[in-house]
Amino acid sequence: MTITLSIAGILRVLIVTSIFFVWVVRYDNIINEFKEYSFPDWLRDLVGIMKMTFSLMLLIGDQGMVKWGALGIAILMVAAQITHFKCGTAFKRRLPSVVLLLASAYIFVSLR
Repeated sequence: MTITLSIAGILRVLIVTSIFFVWVVRYDNIINEFKEYSFPDWLRDLVGIMKMTFSLMLLIGDQGMVKWGALGIAILMVAAQITHFKCGTAFKRRLPSVVLLLASAYIFVSLR
């Protein structure tokens, strides 16, 4: 049980760090990617707000909030995978969202 919680804790920190890095530090890449898929700016902004909100929920000590945050990120990553599949994106570019999906699913399942 302790091992599961510590793995989930490490995954929480990694998810929050990666989302912050991609959506704040490398935001220009996000702008280009959403343009590449012909998505409107409002959708990009909405996804960014949701990702940042869900990742902040992972940092809150309350177990219920952490579960909702993990579930939210998992749902967004499923949507990302669907988009990548429909657009025929190479697996290398799909890998980050696969990793985030698996990590957030693990966190969700590991918390009771």
